[in-house]
Amino acid sequence: MPIKIHDNLPARKLLQNEIVDIIDSSTAEKQDIRPLKFVLLNLMPKKLETEVQFARLLSASPLQIELTLMTTETYSPKNTQKEHLIEFYKTLDDIKSNFYDVLIITGAPVETVPFNEVKYWSELKEIILWSSRNVFRKIGICWGAQAILKVIHDVEKHLMKKKLFGVYDHNLNQEKRYRLMQGFIDRFPMPVSRYTENKKNEIKKAGLEIIAFSSSSGVGMVRCPKTKDLFILNHLEYDAITLKDEFLRDKSQNTYIDIPANYFPNDDINLEPINRWRPYAFLLFTNFINEVYQDVPFNFTKKKN
Repeated sequence: MPIKIHDNLPARKLLQNEIVDIIDSSTAEKQDIRPLKFVLLNLMPKKLETEVQFARLLSASPLQIELTLMTTETYSPKNTQKEHLIEFYKTLDDIKSNFYDVLIITGAPVETVPFNEVKYWSELKEIILWSSRNVFRKIGICWGAQAILKVIHDVEKHLMKKKLFGVYDHNLNQEKRYRLMQGFIDRFPMPVSRYTENKKNEIKKAGLEIIAFSSSSGVGMVRCPKTKDLFILNHLEYDAITLKDEFLRDKSQNTYIDIPANYFPNDDINLEPINRWRPYAFLLFTNFINEVYQDVPFNFTKKKN
C-alpha cells in the first residue's frame, strides 16, 4: 500500500525514482480505509534527505500510511529553506488537537550539548509530553531516542571519549522473543554515528528492555514493555553513503575522525560502501507498523489515560 505525502513535496520525485509507491491526496480520500497516521519530527539539518529515508521505510508496509512532517518553531536549520518548512512542515501549535498513531523523532547534531542547553529543548519536552496523550506509540532515533528516554524515563546520556563511528554487528536479546524482531537473524548490522551512549544498567533500572546489543558499540535498541515505544540508538534508516558523507565532511573541516569501522571495503575510502543493513531496516519498520495496526483502536480520537 502506498504512502501519502504532500503532493508537492520535493522528496516525492526522489521516491518515485526508487519506485516507491506514493498515493496522491485525491486518490487517498476515495479509499474507504483508515490510514495509519504518522508524524515525523525531523530534527536533522538535511530535511530532504531524512524525509526520503523515512518515507522509503514507511512505504514498505501493505498498510496505507499518512505522513505529516513536523519541525520545531524555536529553531530552524540554516541549510533548509524557510519556504520549504512553511509549505510542508507543521509545528506543535498546528497539530496539538490532532491524534496520531505514531510519532518518530529523528536524531539531531546536538548530542554533545547538555539537554537543557539545546535551543529547542523546552519545546521538544512539550512535544514529547503532548505525544504521551495524543499519540499511540513513539519511535526515537539516536539523539531523538535519548531525548525521549530522558523526558519520559529519566535515563541520562553519557559523553564518550571519541565518536563511535561505523557499522557494528548487534546481537538480539536471546532471553525474550519479540514479534517486532520477527524475521531477524541473531546478529545483524547497524550504522552508528554518535558521541554519546546510554548505559545498560541505567536502562534496565528504568524498567526498559534491551532488544539489541553490541559488544563493540553498546546498547543499540531498547523498548518500553508497557507502551511498546521503540528507541533505536543507531541509524538503520541511513543510505549507503551517509557515513561516507559524514566522514568526508569532518575530514574537510580538519576534524580528526577515524575511518568508519566495518564500512569501506578493505577500509579503502576510494571504494564504495555496501548497504548491508537496509533489509533489516525494512523488516523492522514493517513489523512495527503491523504491530501498531493490530494494537491501536480503530477510532483513536480520545486522549490516552
